[in-house]
Amino acid sequence: MRSPTDQLESQSEAGVRTFTASEFKAKCLKIMDEVAETGERVVITKRGKPVAELTQARERRTSKYGALRGMITYKGDIISPVDVEWDAMKDE
Repeated sequence: MRSPTDQLESQSEAGVRTFTASEFKAKCLKIMDEVAETGERVVITKRGKPVAELTQARERRTSKYGALRGMITYKGDIISPVDVEWDAMKDE
């Protein structure tokens, strides 16, 4: 007789479990809970060919630091005085 854990594992190779679509459909919630817990990857197959992959969700960064990285371009020094006299600065 198979244990409950054996029933869930169809094939196991290097941290990847494989389920047929019908096996996955029948045990979907339990498989999802195990993936969330262990981080192990699951491949779902149809007629022996991989059609989907289930992996543990990654948490999104909550920090806004670095969010605009690569979007701002440095065009030169904007603080130093320029050699051109502005109309507003001229004496009348």
